[in-house]
Amino acid sequence: MDLGLAGRGYVVTGGSRGLGRAAAECFVRDGADVLVVGRDADRATQTAAELTGLGAGTAYSLAADLADPAAAELIRATARAHLTTLDGAVLSVGGPPAGRLRDRTDEEWRAAFEQVHLGPLRLARTLLEDADRPVAITFVLSTSVRTPLPEFAISNGLRPGLAMAAKTLADEFGPAGHRVNSLLPGRFDTDRVRALDEATGDPAGRRAAHAATVPLGRLGQPEEFGAVAAFVTSPVASYVTGSLVTVDGGQTRTI
Repeated sequence: MDLGLAGRGYVVTGGSRGLGRAAAECFVRDGADVLVVGRDADRATQTAAELTGLGAGTAYSLAADLADPAAAELIRATARAHLTTLDGAVLSVGGPPAGRLRDRTDEEWRAAFEQVHLGPLRLARTLLEDADRPVAITFVLSTSVRTPLPEFAISNGLRPGLAMAAKTLADEFGPAGHRVNSLLPGRFDTDRVRALDEATGDPAGRRAAHAATVPLGRLGQPEEFGAVAAFVTSPVASYVTGSLVTVDGGQTRTI
């Protein structure tokens, strides 16, 4: 299916690794230009170089931290400078610290709120208010929006609130033709997940245990998520907004 991405421009935060990179790669392969945003300048630059040439699109890079209040305007201005058009964004950020709620400090909660909740929301609002054409904003959240995840207390607390804020943005900006959706990924084979598995001392056992809870019997591959992100953000999904799309191999037991 042609997603109609050729010649369009998109911002992808967290785009230098994991699920964000997978989304950026799908855009470029389908002919879109992409601004890859990451906190590590060298990694973002390297990612943009690697992505350019995979398809007809071109990838640019920018080092920025969404927790910084100035980042939203910097990203907007850089996107305008490099992209012929700004048609949307996939907003992915690294997960907050893992652990039980009773063990997490107030400072960890405050830092995570700035990074995971307020930062993406601020950028989405900035891009929507600046838009001169209908744009699509796709938040990358977590299945913790639907059900609490053991050992991920901060995610359990922050992600559901951002999902409702995203739906509110869909209501407020829908009349102008803008779309806002949220993706809820389950467990994917990313650097972060592998690091969490390694920290248990039995990574193979942990992976097997998680795979056993997934109806498809395995962890997801980043490119499988990237394809969903590209579709939801593409013009082909023009009547999809205010939606929460679960991408977890059927693991979540709620609807």
